[in-house]
Amino acid sequence: MPKLLHLIVACAENRVIGRGGRLPWRIPEDLAYFHAETAGQTCVLGRVCYETWPRVQEDGRRPVVISRQTALAQPGVAVAPSLTAALAIAETLPGDLFICGGQRIYEETLTLDRPLRLHLTLVHAEVAGDTFMPEWRQFTWHERERRESRDANFRYTFSTLDRM
Repeated sequence: MPKLLHLIVACAENRVIGRGGRLPWRIPEDLAYFHAETAGQTCVLGRVCYETWPRVQEDGRRPVVISRQTALAQPGVAVAPSLTAALAIAETLPGDLFICGGQRIYEETLTLDRPLRLHLTLVHAEVAGDTFMPEWRQFTWHERERRESRDANFRYTFSTLDRM
């Protein structure tokens, strides 16, 4: 039986998740949440996400990078040419399986016919960007947890949603 897939993402109300290969905000509480949730887990992510996350191998994370650039492979980092191939590798590794982006990886994952858990930080703002979280609201989700928070710049909601 395949592992439950955990998608973890922070996005704005207009579904923006990135701008110029970076996050379009700095929210320390969300960054700490992201690192805590993914610590010790297997993380499937695209090349850009991998290249812009210097801490990807810290805290016991096992990255599986979706890229045709096989030179990215190194001890502790697996590389796969597709989401299907990445999931086949990730299923053999210990820990939970987290999908960490980017846009295309989220799009493909949401089309899979398997249980998903979405760890969503919804930033209550319209933000300019060039990378988007695909529309997730058309699916039927069961809310497991919800917590409101804010910092000096943004109000945001941490939600954990299951799609079975």
